Amino acid sequence: MLLGAPGSGKGTQAEMITRHFGIPVTSPGAILRREVELGTLLGIETAEKTKHGELVPDKIIIDLIEDWVRLHGAAGFVFDGFPRTIPQAEALQGILQRHRTPLDLALWLDVSADTIKDRILHRLQCQSCGFTTSEGAAGFSERAICPYCDGHLIRRTDDDASVLETRLSEFNSKTQPLADFYGKMSTLRKIDGNRDRDAVFADISRLIEQPA
Repeated sequence: MLLGAPGSGKGTQAEMITRHFGIPVTSPGAILRREVELGTLLGIETAEKTKHGELVPDKIIIDLIEDWVRLHGAAGFVFDGFPRTIPQAEALQGILQRHRTPLDLALWLDVSADTIKDRILHRLQCQSCGFTTSEGAAGFSERAICPYCDGHLIRRTDDDASVLETRLSEFNSKTQPLADFYGKMSTLRKIDGNRDRDAVFADISRLIEQPA
């Protein structure tokens, strides 16, 4: 799993992992975006919450994650930004035990406050496949088209300064304690996420390729 503050690069690294290693990847955000695209009641409800930086209720997230593990867990998994709270982490332990799918690594991407602000305020995301990049990368601000699926690259509705403050407050109070939770299990590895994506991915790759 990939853990860290908003803007730490979790989505970017998850995408690079799945493209390089072929490991299925998901996130609560990806699952919920699909619900929004389908226009379900769940999608409409959660879209309003995320627009204001609020977290989706745990029960909804946990049920969606268990459904995903049931379908994809046998091939391994990468969780992007899940769990986000101690109760979610405890529920995930139960899910993995029930489906006999062990957790090998919890990767914590450490980033500074300046890095977070810069990335969030210049982030673009593909409406179709979820590819994440920045306005300054490869001239995407001039031609905002995804290089993988030709979908439109847009600013996320929760990527503004006021919502960022809410998200960081939620992170500090609810997600930061996961560092101790997984640290006690010896599965946690911390990585300097302030560097460029390739340098971070090189460190992650070494950890994934280490023999058990």
